[in-house]
Amino acid sequence: MRKEQYMRMGLDEDIISIGEDVRKSLRQRFDRIDEMAEYNQLKVLKTMQDKQVSEACLLGTTGYGYNDLGRDTLEEVYAQIFKAEDALVRPQITCGTHALALALMSNLRPGDELLSPVGKPYDTLEEVIGIRDNGNGHSSGSLREYGISYRQVDLKEDGSFDYEGIKAAVSEKTRLVTIQRSKGYQTRPTLSVEKIGELISFIRKIKPEVLIMVDNCYGEFVQDREPIEMGADMAVGSLIKNPGGGLCPSGGYIVGRKECVENAAYRLTSPGLGKEVGASLGILPAFYQGLFMAPVVTASALKTAIFAAGIYERLGYTAYPAADSERYDIIQAVTLGSPEKLCAFCEGIQAAAPVDSHVTPEPWPMPGYDSNVIMAAGAFVSGSSIELSADGPLKEPYAVYFQGGLSLPHGAFGILRSVQQLKNKGLL
Repeated sequence: MRKEQYMRMGLDEDIISIGEDVRKSLRQRFDRIDEMAEYNQLKVLKTMQDKQVSEACLLGTTGYGYNDLGRDTLEEVYAQIFKAEDALVRPQITCGTHALALALMSNLRPGDELLSPVGKPYDTLEEVIGIRDNGNGHSSGSLREYGISYRQVDLKEDGSFDYEGIKAAVSEKTRLVTIQRSKGYQTRPTLSVEKIGELISFIRKIKPEVLIMVDNCYGEFVQDREPIEMGADMAVGSLIKNPGGGLCPSGGYIVGRKECVENAAYRLTSPGLGKEVGASLGILPAFYQGLFMAPVVTASALKTAIFAAGIYERLGYTAYPAADSERYDIIQAVTLGSPEKLCAFCEGIQAAAPVDSHVTPEPWPMPGYDSNVIMAAGAFVSGSSIELSADGPLKEPYAVYFQGGLSLPHGAFGILRSVQQLKNKGLL
């Protein structure tokens, strides 16, 4: 039955057969992912029950947003799930980069230094920090412009931490350490919460009072623990990625120490107001239901990533992580080796989308990046990275980075459709 439907959707028999073989080989792996999803689903459910989420929590407010029961309860739910003292979960946080910038700018002061012990941060943070200008010769509003310096220690060639380099980099000025969990547009390993815990312990021995923030994007609910449980002071992420469950139309979160979260709230609104204002504007049902669905949606995205790695390895390409590797985020990379293949892959993902499947993605100079980027994202929520999407910079080694998949049936079809597009263009 599945084969017949695939053929009606434009897939050739040989591509369908490869997909069937790979899917059969992954059954035990998928079972383990389902076990993790069940654990995290029950964790979310128990928290919502503990915090007595009620129908009244779904109503929301307008105007100033004073005494917004649903907003305040949701932040208590996030704090408990992530084992944090406090949480800021708001639609006014526009994206993951905004959440990270908010956490950094509210907890650093002129003369402080920011340290990344895991190498270069994600591209869109470069202008936030002031590593790269915005094309006008400066980075307006960056940390650098406010007198906050930056230092990084690259990972070793094997992906391990350079402990000696980190020890030498920590100084009296080091106020905050940022750890990016996911790899971004890199081929380094994604960090497990255990590895993050080891790094945090090492840094604490050097400078106990330093603040440690984890960029948690793409990693939520992949494991049974989160970075706060490993000693981080803050964990930060986007609601149109894992924790939004595909339902949140916007938003971001910061969880962690009460003082750090309060600082972020004062920066988001204003000193003296902080978390007390910020109307939820009827968005709370999506926030609650999205969080409730997040563990099983994240599981679907993980299965899609592993399935994709298996398919493209079968075709002779290098997938990172490999199909048999452990997973600590939902991102999958495949090195395609040419701009034509990168564009064809994205065209296939777009053609498999439920929204804008008739559109052909084109490379463009996307804000925050240093080269043209092609993106495929036919999503119900624009830019959502928990829905099946793919993108990549048009530069060597022409790797595509993709993530998401609200359901495995759609994710699997999308990957097979990308293979079909490569075949149709004579690129296989």
